[in-house]
Amino acid sequence: MADHGTALEAGAASGGAPARPDAAAYRTVMGRLPTGVALLTAGSDAALEAMTLNSLTSVSLDPLLLLVAVRADSRLRPAVDARGSFAVSVLTDNQRDVATEFSRRDRARGRAAMRRLGAIAGVAGDAVLPAADASLECVLHARHAAGDHVLFVGRVVALACGTGRAAPLLFHQGGFTRLPANRTEAA
Repeated sequence: MADHGTALEAGAASGGAPARPDAAAYRTVMGRLPTGVALLTAGSDAALEAMTLNSLTSVSLDPLLLLVAVRADSRLRPAVDARGSFAVSVLTDNQRDVATEFSRRDRARGRAAMRRLGAIAGVAGDAVLPAADASLECVLHARHAAGDHVLFVGRVVALACGTGRAAPLLFHQGGFTRLPANRTEAA
């Protein structure tokens, strides 16, 4: 099996041709982009489906639109389709265990997930985590098939923001990481 990381680095360092794109090389390249980590939910109580998410982006300020990407074969995809809504809770560094647990295929669902997460039903009926650094509740605005994923664009109907004192949970190069403790530079 080819070492895609080495091929990518060697091609860039020598000025040579980049590695031929394949899923492994693409994953390596995209892993260089640090992302925030969130929990995506659809429904609450007995109907709750939840999963860890790092494919999330702001789309528009007018109207307020948020995009999430989920695998087309995920348990959460039909739940969002059926409900026409979803919520995103932005996780903090001290919620790594939740992120890890809800990234597994055998993760809790329904009331067991509500209890484990300490979740409450939001205004649109989807679970949110009061302990998260922020949450956004959305009604489905658009849906797009995209390869092995589905892109859901949600119109934000409610949001909440924590104190911002907790460090954000980040994902980079295949694992969780954190910002440096001394963050004095302003963007």
